[in-house]
Amino acid sequence: MNFKNLVGGLTLSLALTAGVATAHADTPAQIKERGTLRVAVDIGHPPYGMLDAQAQATGSDIETAKLLADDLGVKLEVVPVSGANRVPFLLANKADVVIASFSITAERKKVVNYSKPYGVIPVVIAAPKAVAITSTADLAGKNIAVARGTTADIELTRALKEAGASASIVRYEDEATTNTAVATGQQDVFSAALSTANSVAEQNANKGLEVKLTLAAYPMAIGLRKNDAELKTWVDEWVVANLANGKLNQIYVKYFNQNLPETIPE
Repeated sequence: MNFKNLVGGLTLSLALTAGVATAHADTPAQIKERGTLRVAVDIGHPPYGMLDAQAQATGSDIETAKLLADDLGVKLEVVPVSGANRVPFLLANKADVVIASFSITAERKKVVNYSKPYGVIPVVIAAPKAVAITSTADLAGKNIAVARGTTADIELTRALKEAGASASIVRYEDEATTNTAVATGQQDVFSAALSTANSVAEQNANKGLEVKLTLAAYPMAIGLRKNDAELKTWVDEWVVANLANGKLNQIYVKYFNQNLPETIPE
């Protein structure tokens, strides 16, 4: 690492630390008084977040955010984010919570809190049928597309390291750009959430894409700032209630064509 990169890394680390220390604390009462709930959503990551034919935000994350806002008795304000800037937007108080296919990772837990999990996100490797991939070792020598900062990026990096496989990871800034790179043939192999892999395969049927490996299955939760303890308590209770009444499962079935697991891992 050169000096410039070292300074840049230290600056980012200090910024994140400062964000955790100084971020404004939200409570349910304050959000109700304001009248809006600001939710960070990646609208370039179908079926979690996307734009419909009328350029309106839709998807499973949008419906989950609407349900949360409705139960708080406030309007929903969608704050568009990418996989890479979900956490910075939350820490900078540009959003109250994150609902953006936000899976639970040990690294993220260092700077944010999570609600109780309300879903799961399998992370997979996909490639054309003609490409033989039966283990992570088979990824050696390949160029693999992935969205920067996502769990797919984390798991791909981990899997290659553990397998000792030398591959070129091509990181794009968001899911939409990654998907375009695969669609246009810049890379044939990519790492993504299962729903994204299936969507890309459906939209590019001529490429014969299929899931080759499952790298991990992450519990999915709502992201909150560490000093928003009262809001976390309210959101945790909300998750428990809406898993019990089936509303969160209805959203999951609508977009993923399967029920949530009976027990969602913490």
